[in-house]
Amino acid sequence: MLTSVLIANRGEIALRVIRACRAAGLRSIAIYTDLDRQAPHVREADDAIRVGSYLDIGEVVAAAQAADADAVHPGYGFLSERAEFARAVEAAGLKLVGPSAAVMEQMGRKDAAREIAVAAGVPVVPRGAGEGGDAGELRFPVLVKAAAGGGGKGMRIVRSAEEYDAALASAKREAASAFGDDTILVEKYVEHGRHIEVQVMADAHGTVVHLYERDCSTQRRHQKVLEEAPAPTISTAVRDLVTGSAVALAREVGYVNAGTVEFLLDTDTGEAYFLEMNTRLQVEHPVTELVTGVDLVALQLRVADGEPLGLTQDDIHLDGHAIEARVYAEDAFHGFLPQAGTASLVRWPARARVDAALESGQVVSTAYDPMLGKVIVHGPDRESARRALVDALDETAILGFTTNVGFLRVLAASDEFRDATIDTAWLDTVSIGGGELPAPDDDLARVVAAWTQAMLVATDFKNGTPHPFQYDGFRLGAEPAPHLVELDRVVRVDRARGEVDGVPVTELSAERHVVRLSVAGHRHQAVVNVTAHEVEVVLEGQRHVFHKPDVFADSATAVGDGAITAQMPGTVLTVNVTPGQQVAAGETLGVLEAMKMELALKAPFDGTVAQVGATAGEQVAMGAVLFVVEEA
Repeated sequence: MLTSVLIANRGEIALRVIRACRAAGLRSIAIYTDLDRQAPHVREADDAIRVGSYLDIGEVVAAAQAADADAVHPGYGFLSERAEFARAVEAAGLKLVGPSAAVMEQMGRKDAAREIAVAAGVPVVPRGAGEGGDAGELRFPVLVKAAAGGGGKGMRIVRSAEEYDAALASAKREAASAFGDDTILVEKYVEHGRHIEVQVMADAHGTVVHLYERDCSTQRRHQKVLEEAPAPTISTAVRDLVTGSAVALAREVGYVNAGTVEFLLDTDTGEAYFLEMNTRLQVEHPVTELVTGVDLVALQLRVADGEPLGLTQDDIHLDGHAIEARVYAEDAFHGFLPQAGTASLVRWPARARVDAALESGQVVSTAYDPMLGKVIVHGPDRESARRALVDALDETAILGFTTNVGFLRVLAASDEFRDATIDTAWLDTVSIGGGELPAPDDDLARVVAAWTQAMLVATDFKNGTPHPFQYDGFRLGAEPAPHLVELDRVVRVDRARGEVDGVPVTELSAERHVVRLSVAGHRHQAVVNVTAHEVEVVLEGQRHVFHKPDVFADSATAVGDGAITAQMPGTVLTVNVTPGQQVAAGETLGVLEAMKMELALKAPFDGTVAQVGATAGEQVAMGAVLFVVEEA
């Protein structure tokens, strides 16, 4: 009988498993690295043990033994689909909350999984006729993909014989690097496909059930962005095919615990093909929980304890619709560049399920996956759920660094998502930041920022101790003078008239960083943070940063020994100098793009370039030394 579970993961999935353990009366044990010593999952668990790496199989298993754990829950990512990890857990006499190492090994390879699917009578994607031979025998387009892994690594779309050899070689190199195996499959490429996956659950007593399907077609470069359940576009016949096939495949391989069987639906032909099986819990499992009312993690723990599922297929029903949005530390409107920094203020929506481990004051580094959390909504039908998601993303605010929440909000509100016309290739072909998914402009956010800045100055004067240099707008024989606020440009705020640059503004409320204004007759709510040097505004999920003038600062350099460092994570746009080059004080050495602005990196004094530590196009971390100048 299970009494304690070590969670071999971090972040929101670790918190999710900890909650399930607590509900089941099980002791939870977290692991953490030095970066995560103060992380929420470490504080929330009943016990915690340090490890050097979440990927070190020996260390993780040793931690489970040292903590007297009975079982290990791998979550997702990290070691969750590593057969060698499952084997090490089994060898240590512990139970893995997941399938056996043997099953994981079979289903973890796309080539082996394909053969099992064929044996189970499950439809598979037709193979390229000339695989391993002459490219002239292939019917293009084809997809070459790594047999040993997923996540888009080792995967290339090939549209002509001329492209084939180069694409195959590139995919092999990437597969070898990512998975240590360069085996490649060549299959028909489906131009217009939808990604459908079926949640299965099986116990050790012969019961296998499905919990219906999810649609994860809204993805970018094979990474899911929005997920929903049930699938909005499939027919009853296709639903019966994919759910029945998923159960048959699980039976064929002797699967036990939670798993997901993925299919590709060809929208041009209506045919559905087996893609692969994920031998773990999925990131998007909450949408299935919301439409079925079944706690999947609780079932996982029950099955790992050797108990029967306690339910049959007839006990599982669909109720309404659920949609999940993945929140990432990335700037979606500027090339999806990864972001990092300290989350100065975090506000999650109150009217949605939130699976997250991000809180105010937390440092987010580039050391781990950029997913910060998930916002999940449920409604009686798809349109109700979609509108609820838009509302929930409006309430979501993360300040301190840029996230994709504003992008998610634009996407969820788009006609294409509303009409369920997005296929797996759509986000890779549209103009993000323009066209179908325009980036939010700064105009409305600047109005909010300027009004808030002026409001705080007036409030400070009214409530604080007045001094000669404090602005109050007073003048003899006239209304108070407008307040000129400089936020990257001068903005005229006339609180007496209720105007910002001539636009009518009415203040509805302002409390705890939440500002509600009526602007030109339309109501808006924003989360605002005003500091000495900038005003941050999150409006409809999108973060806007407006800089106040700082006459004393050189924003691009850190001068001391002549080192010029990156003051925030960003991308090097240009490098204008080479080592040994003579430069004058103030000369631009290069340009760094970060936080939606370009920073000129200037020589602090006359001298010689001693070091160039950056190349154009390179993403650099905060504090990275980009140039060193030796004083003349």
